[in-house]
Amino acid sequence: MRNKKIVEMTYSALLIAFAIIIPIQFGFLKITIPPFTATIAAHVPIFLAMFISPFVGAIVGLGSTIGFLLAGTPAFVVARASVHIFVALVGGIMYKKNIGFFKIVLVTGLIHAIGEAIAVIPFGFTGVKVLGILSLGFFIHHFVDAFIAISLVKAIEKATGKRFGKSITE
Repeated sequence: MRNKKIVEMTYSALLIAFAIIIPIQFGFLKITIPPFTATIAAHVPIFLAMFISPFVGAIVGLGSTIGFLLAGTPAFVVARASVHIFVALVGGIMYKKNIGFFKIVLVTGLIHAIGEAIAVIPFGFTGVKVLGILSLGFFIHHFVDAFIAISLVKAIEKATGKRFGKSITE
């Protein structure tokens, strides 16, 4: 029988690695519409980590922040990435409470959009119009990555014949 903690630690390490590698090696997935930037799939490891535990989600969010730092992205992008820690923590707590995936995506999307908009204020991004554009962009990016994550989970479930989580595809 597998030790649950070892399996959780292994999944965590893999997701942290993906969270670090995506911003470093997958720059071709970056969309820039000034002042908005988004790296498609950057949130996928975070979504998957939420389903392991809130702690794993937060640690993978930290890995994402480190990934954007190591990728040499501007400081305001790294600050935005730090919001992933809180988004994943809240999402993990909601998942533990058996809240469905769509509701988790909606709530964490709002936290994500507002958090990232606030994170860029110290870098000179001010004004309702700019923050509104950024928030909308972050919210859409959150939903795109949620769709990628759920598609990946469904593919894994189909390939393995095992259910990934209790309410993930509901």
